[in-house]
Amino acid sequence: MDEKKNTPAPKRLQKPNRFFRLLAMLATAALVLLSMTLVVYRDSININTVKRWLTYRNMDTSITGEAAPFSHAGGDKLSIAYLDSGVVTASAAGAHYYGLDGQQLAEEVRSMENPVLCASHTTAVAYDAGNQSLFAFRGGEEYFSLSLSGGADLLSARPNEGGWLAVTAQQSGYKGAVTVYDRRGEPVIQISLSSTFAVDAAVSPDGQTVAVVTIGQQNGSFFSRLLLYRVNHEEPFAQIDLGSFTVLDMDFDEGVVWLVGEDRLLTVTLGIEGETVQTYYISPNYLKGCSLGGNGFALLLVGQYRSGGATQALRIDSSAQVTQSLPLTGQVLDYSAAGDSFALLTGSQLSVYNSSFELYAGLENTRAARKVALAANGSAVLASDQQAWLYIP
Repeated sequence: MDEKKNTPAPKRLQKPNRFFRLLAMLATAALVLLSMTLVVYRDSININTVKRWLTYRNMDTSITGEAAPFSHAGGDKLSIAYLDSGVVTASAAGAHYYGLDGQQLAEEVRSMENPVLCASHTTAVAYDAGNQSLFAFRGGEEYFSLSLSGGADLLSARPNEGGWLAVTAQQSGYKGAVTVYDRRGEPVIQISLSSTFAVDAAVSPDGQTVAVVTIGQQNGSFFSRLLLYRVNHEEPFAQIDLGSFTVLDMDFDEGVVWLVGEDRLLTVTLGIEGETVQTYYISPNYLKGCSLGGNGFALLLVGQYRSGGATQALRIDSSAQVTQSLPLTGQVLDYSAAGDSFALLTGSQLSVYNSSFELYAGLENTRAARKVALAANGSAVLASDQQAWLYIP
């Protein structure tokens, strides 16, 4: 006789928790509302607006978009840099690193005769030109410092977006030396020159190439060259004669080296088939200011006369062509370019322009600010002699 087996009862499906169903409904409604908002306000909302909201949503800002000011160390010859993690200042009183809420993150209190501050969007380097000490800040801390020995003098220090540094110095036994440090502060390559002076250098965004500017003399005349090195080779793979061109500022963008002089701007594009040099001549105008912090463009301020202020702002692309221009009427106290935007600070207002040179944000009461530093998302840090604060368009 076969034994009877009881068939197990089918399992009952559990009903979804009402709380989670409610959450799902609310999330769906929020997405629908966000989509409708983006459609209705698509002309006034862009990706930078969203980035700013995500970055500063927890900050207390006034109706004008300004956060509460905080005190900084001040000092003569003040410069400021706006990093993704805070604000760095350099002056005759030293270098100081603050969070956007004013909290002091790091400092180097010392006298600087010729303070220089050079920054990417992630890293800032402060040093006293002609002396031996250098301080680098990133990620809320002073992550690297350098003190040269043997009577060496610092000429230049430039960080890239990854925190790599190209440090140019005059060292005993050489006319010029460039040392590249990785993001941890470890030396990667040292380029020592005995026949020409190295005066400036910059590292590519990927940290694989370094561009070195040299000055030499031939038949009683000075000439400049641009030398390009791979960071794992001590011999240049390219050498570009620049003639009597004197480099005042430089930057190494994606595949493009930017060089600025008194009377012209040069772009050197690195390609598979070699390097292409293109030139924008500032003359007959006169250079009044330059920012190379923008993505794929240079901001030039030029004037019609040797004396006096800037009368025009120019946007120069990587092919050394003017793509936009803007007439200027007031005296420009400071300026900054980052991302696709640039900012102009006058005694009466701050004006922020987009890539089309259209005014999209501004501030009339600048509280006696004399310095401005722009972030890639379009927000700005303003600084007076003793205070700094954030402005969010």
